[in-house]
Amino acid sequence: MKIETDRLIIRKYTRDDAHFIYKLMNSEGWLKNIGNRNINSIQDAETYLLKNYIPSYKNQGFGPYLVTLKDGSEIGSSGLYQRENLDHPDIGFAFLPEYFNKGYAFEAAHAIMKYASEDLGVHKIVGFTLPENASSIKLLKKLGLSEVGTYSYGDDEELLLFSN
Repeated sequence: MKIETDRLIIRKYTRDDAHFIYKLMNSEGWLKNIGNRNINSIQDAETYLLKNYIPSYKNQGFGPYLVTLKDGSEIGSSGLYQRENLDHPDIGFAFLPEYFNKGYAFEAAHAIMKYASEDLGVHKIVGFTLPENASSIKLLKKLGLSEVGTYSYGDDEELLLFSN
């Protein structure tokens, strides 16, 4: 699976992407809006990829994807996640701070939603975010999702839930 847009290439993660996962999951935006995943080394990042990301491609037929510029620069992550307590996959996105507010998250998430619908037959997609994350709320709405309630994942705080 590889998706190309005007500016981006979106592909499955491999264990070789651990360096990027380490950088992304320790970025300020990730820690503030998604949470600490205790990725304290490249080895932790590789283990996380092998346990959480890479198996999802076989198990669900989709998962998180690496987003790069066409020049190869790794800029973020976007993809579909199947949570145990949700009937439909959710769209997720996270980018390095230097790539915020350039339309990359929308371009990637929109392409992934189109791929899900056209190639995977997944038509119902949800999304969730912290109530104070105005950028993600705006993006979810721009993707065509509407706020439908709240969602709690494990013992985490209550999140806003969106659906198409």
